[in-house]
Amino acid sequence: MDAFHILLLLAVSWTRTRALINLKYTVEEEQRAGTQIANVAKDAKDAGFVLDPRQPAFRVVSNSAPHLVDINPSGVLVTKQKIDRDLLCRQMPKCVISLEVMSNSMEICVIKIEIKDLNDNAPSFPTDQIDLEISETASPGTRIPLESAYDPDSGNFGVQSYEITPNDLFGLEIKTRGDGSRFAELVVEKNLDRETQSHYKYIITALDGGDPSNFGTVELNIKVIDSNDNNPVFEEPSYTVNVPENAPLNAVVIDLNATDPDEGTNGEIVYSFNSYVSNKTRELFKIDPKTGVITVSGAIDYEEGHVYEIDVQAKDLGPNSIPAHCKVTVNVLDVNDNVPVINLLSVNSEVVEVSENATPDYVIALVRVSDRDSGINGRVMCKLLGNVPFRLQEYESFSTILVHGKLDREQRDQYNLTIQAKDGGNPSLQSTKSFTVRITDENDNHPHFSKTFYQVIVSENNTPGAYLLSVSARDPDLGLNGSVSYQLVPSQVRDMPVFTYVSINPTTGDIYALRSFNHEQTKAFEFKISAKDGGTPPLQSNVTVRVIVVDVNDNTPVITAPSLVNGTSEVYIPRNAGMGYLVTVVKADDYDEGENGRISYEITEGDRGFFEIDQINGEIRTTRTFGENSKTTYELIVAAQDHGKPSLSASALILIYLSPALDAQESIGSVNLSLIFIIALGSIAAILFVTMIFVAVKCKRDNKEIRTYNCR
Repeated sequence: MDAFHILLLLAVSWTRTRALINLKYTVEEEQRAGTQIANVAKDAKDAGFVLDPRQPAFRVVSNSAPHLVDINPSGVLVTKQKIDRDLLCRQMPKCVISLEVMSNSMEICVIKIEIKDLNDNAPSFPTDQIDLEISETASPGTRIPLESAYDPDSGNFGVQSYEITPNDLFGLEIKTRGDGSRFAELVVEKNLDRETQSHYKYIITALDGGDPSNFGTVELNIKVIDSNDNNPVFEEPSYTVNVPENAPLNAVVIDLNATDPDEGTNGEIVYSFNSYVSNKTRELFKIDPKTGVITVSGAIDYEEGHVYEIDVQAKDLGPNSIPAHCKVTVNVLDVNDNVPVINLLSVNSEVVEVSENATPDYVIALVRVSDRDSGINGRVMCKLLGNVPFRLQEYESFSTILVHGKLDREQRDQYNLTIQAKDGGNPSLQSTKSFTVRITDENDNHPHFSKTFYQVIVSENNTPGAYLLSVSARDPDLGLNGSVSYQLVPSQVRDMPVFTYVSINPTTGDIYALRSFNHEQTKAFEFKISAKDGGTPPLQSNVTVRVIVVDVNDNTPVITAPSLVNGTSEVYIPRNAGMGYLVTVVKADDYDEGENGRISYEITEGDRGFFEIDQINGEIRTTRTFGENSKTTYELIVAAQDHGKPSLSASALILIYLSPALDAQESIGSVNLSLIFIIALGSIAAILFVTMIFVAVKCKRDNKEIRTYNCR
């Protein structure tokens, strides 16, 4: 097998960084399945394509013969089964398979594969023998067309020549039709004499142009008959007519007229098509055997056939008639009778998916528009209807639909696009095709918390494991990109990890206390929660949570004054103490705050008739004087009570002794001594102040008189 001939034609014509290349290859027909035609990945890479070796090289978006050729994941173009060019393309001059493929970088490669014909068929005749009747009066040079041989091969491998064996009285002249096919005419080369020999047998051989040639044969039987003096004659040997493809049935194509000067049946002419006129031609046209008028008998379609050649025979009804022949060439005129056909080339012809992160000029689909009409009738213009973030770019054989704006699935997740194709005929024909573009999600949104700041108030002494609050974050992305999980951001609270204070459910965002909080130790603390989505790479957001620990009345007041021994304090006062005498001051501390720490005092038991206590400052004073007959010892139970709910209290036993060694004057003197001490300190301060003023005035006067003296 000859090596495959590769023709590489690079044509870069793309907006921005997008590329389009054309690759052309040839392969001979009849190759076995799995035959490698070319390494498209290598050729495309040499042409400048950017290919990712970790992924399949190409995605086939269009293949005119998917059952015959394909591109494997490594980018090699191979045959899928044996290709029979004669079956695929008949006798067309060129047989081409086309593919459009797209790389991962959205570069487009148009591949053309020409199937080369092999001389694998021999010419054959439609029958085993040909029977002819020729008048003995036929003069040398008389021509009689013979049935043609058929060879499914194309070009030079089709029928090229005919031979007759033996070559004595008759010869062959080879002629070519408008479609390139060849046929033979039998030529009378010598005078015939029926009385000498009335039957002849010959072998007609049809040969193709192969090397060596293939051939087919048919037996030719010629019967020589008595003559008919005059033969029919056409006015012209050939005619050319034009017929529009939308010609109605029975429309006249041409009125043929052959003349024969004989009379009676010898001059009565019958018209017919030659035997080798194709069945397709016979379906489209018919001839009136008496008048020679050819009319339309079927639906003529320019797109199925542009030219038809009709060989007509005119034969009189006399004995030994020699028919006349002419050729009618019918040119079919194109009419704009075909609506443009739009084919969307994508993975799914109804729904096209594109990522919301697609950049401008990203190709989302290929469009092939065809119109079977020719010329201006088949020249189609396409456009994309509506105000959408996409645009259509036209090339010679197809168009591409590209991204032409910013896509955001969260704003709009799909578009309905309509392509309009309009030909250049008059009147113009148009068609539309609609399809859906679905925007696929990308992880382009961070989780968003419902609040910018969370705060919760919790009472101290809470139960470990108690629910505190819930945080919530929403991610508008889909799937894993929009699934949110929560976690604590590492930090310290009073030199301890935050993980020892609180925990969070990673799925629901519920936050729980891990310990019992103490307001007296921690009045409030803050930490951060991270919300992370499941995308790759993941995106996250943080929010601050503040926990305020509210005070609870959990501390009992503690009496700090007077000094207690086993809850009892002894106080001495003079027996002659008067009413209002300050016995002692009761002081109590409470670590709670607010009302829970505000203390009031009262005498709950004991000799309450002789003493009273100030509820606010705890001063105990006498309410009467004591006489000589008063007892020497008094007892008071004093309670210090906070204002919490419920309130807590502490109590102390105060023993008050009346001392005879002290009298009221000494007590009063003691009080007055303190007052005198205060007055003395005030007087000294006043004298010092006056002295400073006197010195200052003196220095100022001296400075005026003697400038050099420094009073300081």
